[in-house]
Order: sequence, then C-alpha cells, then structure tokens
Amino acid sequence: MTLYDKVFDHLLVKMDAEKAHHLTYDALRAGGPVLSRAPIPGRAPVEAMGLTFPNRLGLAPGFDKNARVYDRMGAFGFGHVEIGTVTALAQPGNPKPRLFRLPEDRAIVNRMGFNNDGSAVVAARLAKRRRGDLVLGVNIGKSKVVPDDDQAAVEADYETSTRRLAPHADYLVVNVSSPNTPGLRNLQAVEKLAPLLRHVRRTADEVTAAPIPLLVKIAPDLSDDDVLAVADMALDLGLAGVIATNTTISREGLRTPSAKVEEVGAGGLSGAPLTERSTEVLRLLRGRVGDRLTLIGVGGISTPEQAAARVAAGADLVQAYSALIYGGPMWPRQILKAL
Repeated sequence: MTLYDKVFDHLLVKMDAEKAHHLTYDALRAGGPVLSRAPIPGRAPVEAMGLTFPNRLGLAPGFDKNARVYDRMGAFGFGHVEIGTVTALAQPGNPKPRLFRLPEDRAIVNRMGFNNDGSAVVAARLAKRRRGDLVLGVNIGKSKVVPDDDQAAVEADYETSTRRLAPHADYLVVNVSSPNTPGLRNLQAVEKLAPLLRHVRRTADEVTAAPIPLLVKIAPDLSDDDVLAVADMALDLGLAGVIATNTTISREGLRTPSAKVEEVGAGGLSGAPLTERSTEVLRLLRGRVGDRLTLIGVGGISTPEQAAARVAAGADLVQAYSALIYGGPMWPRQILKAL
C-alpha cells in the first residue's frame, strides 16, 4: 500500500468528496515541479489529428475545469490535458453536495452541473500560460440557462465559447453528453447535433489561422444504433474524431449497497463500472469508421491492462480522471509502462 493509498483510505474517503477533490487538486498542483525531475516512462510520441502527442495518455475534463493547473500535469506523465467543460456563461453549477465517491466500485458520482468560470475568464487564463509539448484540448458545453429546444440559441451559446477558446486550443471538443445539464443529452440526436457541429466548425475556422481538430464526446447510454449514427455523421461532417465515453446514468452491477446508491442520488457515474460499455462503444465506432477518425477512449480505465485493452479495441489515445483520484500521483506512470 502506497502513502497515497493510506491517505486516501484513512482521510480523503471520509471527507466531503468535493473538499477532498480540492485538497487532491492542490497537492497535485504543488507536486508537479517535484515530479518533473523524475523520468517519465513510455514517452512514445503518437501522431493523431495532425498533432504530435508525447504519449497516449491524457487527463480527461472535469479535473481542471477552469484551466488553473493543466500546464503542471505533464510532470505526472500526461501527454495531453482536456480542460473544461467550459460554458459561454460563468455558472456555479448544481447545489452541494454534488460529488460522491463509491470506493467499493472505484467509482465517482457527480452532478456538478458544469460549474466553471465562463469562457471569457478561461480564455484569458489560457492566453497567459505556456505548456511545452503538452497537447491541450478544450471541452465546451451548453450554458444551463439556454433551452435545448431553441437550436439558434444553442448554436449561439456554443459559438461564443468557440470564438473565445478555439484560438488557445490544440483541439476542440463539443460536449453534448453530460447528464447533469437539463436537456443537454437531447442534443446528441443527429438532427440537432449535425447543424450544431457545422456551426462550431465554421466559427472555429473564422478565429484560427489553421483548421483546429473538432471532436464530439458521446455518452455510453446511447443505443448501438445511435452510436453508429454518430459515427456516420462524424464522417459526413469531416470531424477529426469521437471521444467515447462520458459518464453513465446507469447504476447496474454496482457493489455498493443499493441504499447507499439511492442516498447519493442522481448524477453521472464514472470509474471502473464503465469499463465494459465504454470499450464496447469504442469497438463499435472503430468498426464503423476504420482508420478515418481519431478515437479517444475514456471511462473505466483503472489498470495498465485496461489501458492496453482500450488501445487494442481501437483507441488512438486514452484518457482518465477517476482513476487518478483513486490511484494517486504515480498512477499515470504505471499506465504509461503498459502503453
């Protein structure tokens, strides 16, 4: 058992999860310069989307919503970091408590609700930072006050974030798959998603000197047919890739007692329980798109073996977040040895 395991099991797991997250966040922020002096294994560059990634492993959005520490994360071994989700308007997110750990399942439930400083503040923050060879992805979502059934308003909302953030990003992700913003997942329907992505594409091209890779992130709860429909749409629109998958609303197969799960309530489930379905979705996508799109696998990657299996299933790159919280600062290096 590592020192981090002891701290997690005897201290962090007993604290309010959001407070513990901020403690972990601050510790990782402070520890970056120390770890930067230690060699990072598995530094095998990967070419994807016209970009050179130092390695296959990335930090998923949710950890650094507001672009405060992303430039420190390369020291832990991450080859890319995806910040966000960022919305056009600053918003506080959902009422607390809104972040919960399920240790028996190595899982996290969150209903954060896209709490973030807003695209104007985040863009200003990005403009002041240098990140070396770390690849930066920016994940954008819909502001809560914008109704999902008003297509013009939705497109205008994403346009605002795109104009502000695309010039600072290496790649851009449209997030329509979080379960914590009312109506957001309705935008995954191809008839709504395709025009939104076209609009984001046009906007990004207006504010960047060269075309920036554009991806869409989907939920594991889509049916297989809907996953394939998104794949076809991504090809038709000329997207750079698809990220599979976001959190799930399913609670099937959990080891955590049902009373505890009910007490936690609604929210997106991340971590180990997503492994099987996220891998299935990725395999479906790869079978449909061949080598024409970049696929980023995320969800339930906790062990080196699972990371390697996700690559074998078709992932060009992999991301994690929940596993970092459970595994601690040395976890990325363990994964890189398998990649």
